[in-house]
Amino acid sequence: MASRDDPLFEITPQVLLKAYSCGIFPMAESADDPALYWIEPQHRGVLPLNDLHIPRRLLRTVRTTPFTVKVDSDYERVIDGCAAPRAGRMSTWINGRIRSLYRDLFELGSCHTIEVWNGDEMVGGLYGVALKSAFFGESMFSTERDASKIALVHLAARLIQGRYRLLDTQFVTEHLRQFGTIELNRTAFQLQLEKALEVDADFFALRRDATGAEVAEIVG
Repeated sequence: MASRDDPLFEITPQVLLKAYSCGIFPMAESADDPALYWIEPQHRGVLPLNDLHIPRRLLRTVRTTPFTVKVDSDYERVIDGCAAPRAGRMSTWINGRIRSLYRDLFELGSCHTIEVWNGDEMVGGLYGVALKSAFFGESMFSTERDASKIALVHLAARLIQGRYRLLDTQFVTEHLRQFGTIELNRTAFQLQLEKALEVDADFFALRRDATGAEVAEIVG
């Protein structure tokens, strides 16, 4: 289900967080469309943190990769990467209002980024919204093999260490299905969300510079 908002209506960070607590999130039709659509899918993707499926090869890569993984160090570059055209997708749903809204959440500490760096170049990453013990994944990107997967594994380890109860992926894709992502109907998702909003979690229970070996130990 989707409903279009008035482009002139001010969506504040507080309004956005309230929407997430109700199971709703915004998207734009395109980068050039100033309007946002409130989305409440009939079916929702969820990655169970207690039943992750991490391929052995990927765990090995997480342990040994020469890439550096950082947390919350460069919101703008993550958004640029997520919004960039790529094979099979020449347009993006990340418009100016999305950029601004999530930047505000980032500055408030409610939006987080996981970044994968090759020297001074960001080669992959993701961002999402943290609310109590729920984390809502928004988008990810990769310009080097396995970079977005490394970011996702680091995110999962951080959420497990911080005692999060819910990792919402919004939709189920083949990319996410390989990690154990399941699809819930709206009622089942709302029940999980309500439970996740009952307790606090700590995104930084795992320190920012956790090594790949430490991350692999948590999720392996």
